[in-house]
Amino acid sequence: MDELKVFTGNAHPVLAKEVVNYLSIPLGKSEVFQFSNENIFVRILENVRERDTFVIQPLSSPVNTNLVELLIMIDALKRASAKRITAVVPYYGYGRTDKKDQPRVPITARLIADLLTVAGADRLLTVDLHAAQIQGFFNIPVDELTALNLLANYFKDRAFDDLVVVATDIGISKRARDLAEKLNAPLAIMEKRRIGNVDQAETLNVIGEVEGMTALTVDDEIDTAGSLVNVVEALIKNGATGVYACCTHPIFSGPAIQRIDSCPVKEVVVTNTVPVKDEKKVSKITILSMAPLLGEAIHRIHTGLSIGAMFE
Repeated sequence: MDELKVFTGNAHPVLAKEVVNYLSIPLGKSEVFQFSNENIFVRILENVRERDTFVIQPLSSPVNTNLVELLIMIDALKRASAKRITAVVPYYGYGRTDKKDQPRVPITARLIADLLTVAGADRLLTVDLHAAQIQGFFNIPVDELTALNLLANYFKDRAFDDLVVVATDIGISKRARDLAEKLNAPLAIMEKRRIGNVDQAETLNVIGEVEGMTALTVDDEIDTAGSLVNVVEALIKNGATGVYACCTHPIFSGPAIQRIDSCPVKEVVVTNTVPVKDEKKVSKITILSMAPLLGEAIHRIHTGLSIGAMFE
């Protein structure tokens, strides 16, 4: 493990420290800060020549600052003659912009892939992409981890007798089905229609049986929580006795926490792929750590072991 070096920018240093603690190695030394003119400066403070290097940096808020930090750190490592550079991006920002669904719009998820590759990344390690086809935007190896096992184990311990897993929309139905199988529960799907480009969606109806059951909604991320509130209200209206929610990425922007706190959802279980500020850690929010999963994946990439075997 002497050849392994793990660095972090300013996006999520707490997660990075948890990962290196799992690996029993020190965090790589670096300087990453902004000058008064907002230009970002990076300096690697130790020898990385011919070393296997990893940079942990989710593309969370402030998204563009964290993206540029990551690109500059990759460039710094490349110019310091690192043998291999793996971008560890637990949350892949701009992942929703993965296709042209309107005239004259970009495919920004592909642009980010090109930027990471041109900067010098040799590999990407990420968690629960918004769309699986984003892997195909890269010409370098991509390892996509999933938080489903972590979330499934949490709810297995709760031992609900009448659980139904609910996909918050048709696009997440495959992931929801996988979670339902792990929990030995039936599946229901919310049919909804998004209204324009604003963060607002109209829930239409529930496909499946939820009456008299405890519902567990699953999504890849919760942003403003508008969709979650609509889903919870629709499930209760259709006879669900209680509603729990889980997702991988707790973005929690804008009024998300106020909406969660005031809606009838009993608990929202998330992971720490992005940092959650202390003022957002209300009693309904439960945060599970992805550090052991990321740490094990880094260890396996470094030693040439299978990533897929982690989920078998």
